[in-house]
Amino acid sequence: MIYACRLTVLRSHSGRGLFTQERITKGSLVIEYLGRRATAKQIKKNCGKYLFWTSDVSMIDGNVPTNIARFVNHSCAPNCEVRIRNRRLHIFALRTIQPGEELSYDYGIEYFELHLAEICRCTNCSK
Repeated sequence: MIYACRLTVLRSHSGRGLFTQERITKGSLVIEYLGRRATAKQIKKNCGKYLFWTSDVSMIDGNVPTNIARFVNHSCAPNCEVRIRNRRLHIFALRTIQPGEELSYDYGIEYFELHLAEICRCTNCSK
């Protein structure tokens, strides 16, 4: 697993979240999102909370103990973004992130509509 900085899982407004223990500069790699290959059934249903498309035809299930990136929560005003290269998922800082700040990225419209539309608790929506 790629860690570009020291991270820790802590209580968050959404349950548990991933927080940085050090300053992360804009554009920096934060962490790699890991998982096992999704099953055909998972791909067909496409509704699991930790599923991530890595290409048009492949998906991973990030609900594995070694994947602490699964604790990066959704935000409608995120400080990170996901980039996919060679079917690998990497999370990068969209702006400079200060020590103690929770990491977040936009999960996308499809995930939002399936799981968060009525209950989004990101800092942007809970104002």
